Amino acid sequence: MESAADKDKRLNNLVAITVVMLSVFMAISKVKDDNIVQAMQKAKSESVDAWAEYQSTRIKLHVDESALSTLQLLAPTIADKALAEKQMVNYETDIARYRGRSIETMAKAKALEAEYDRLNFRDDQFDISDAFLSIGVALAAVAALADTFWLLAVAWGAGAFGMLFGIAGFAGLNLRPEWLAQFLGT
Repeated sequence: MESAADKDKRLNNLVAITVVMLSVFMAISKVKDDNIVQAMQKAKSESVDAWAEYQSTRIKLHVDESALSTLQLLAPTIADKALAEKQMVNYETDIARYRGRSIETMAKAKALEAEYDRLNFRDDQFDISDAFLSIGVALAAVAALADTFWLLAVAWGAGAFGMLFGIAGFAGLNLRPEWLAQFLGT
């Protein structure tokens, strides 16, 4: 029959193993999460730059379209028809270039936004993982203090949930409870 001291030692050993396993997994996950956050910042920055370039291109397009319209309206009154025609061709060339560039830039900006959203999904997985791993560590510590095995079992459940989302984040699995992400998010 197991003595009280043996039960305490067994519980403390299980708590120690639990805390070490959850802490190591949390540390490794944190490195990956930080790298994902850096990639998110880069994607967001590039997306903002791409949208600024898109807006700039659209403004240039609008200015050239307005200038072309004005020149076409005034063309019958301009003495140097050859110069007016040459300028209209220049505007039409620029307009075609700006239309093409704006389509390319918009596609680039949308792709960068999609990349940001993809990374944010994974970041949320690691955030949820971190939360449940922290809960697991805290519950394990309290289980040792309160000398209760059932609380350690709850810690294992929280830790398992945290590890599940961490593994999903590492593996790129499509696992994220939307309600929890919304609750924990902004």
